Amino acid sequence: MTLSLNLPPELEQYLAQQAKQQGLSVETYTLQILQEYILPKEKRSKLVNVL
Repeated sequence: MTLSLNLPPELEQYLAQQAKQQGLSVETYTLQILQEYILPKEKRSKLVNVL
C-alpha cells in the first residue's frame, strides 16, 4: 500500500535526521517505527482476546 502524509516541518526534519543517522531512507526509517509501534500492540491485543 502506498500512503501519503502531510507532516509538520519539525517532524519531517526529525525523521530525516534520524534516518540519516541510521543510514536509512526516510521511508524505511518511518516504516520501521510504525512496525515497532503497531505490531507489538497488535500481538498484545490478540493475547488479551485469547485469554
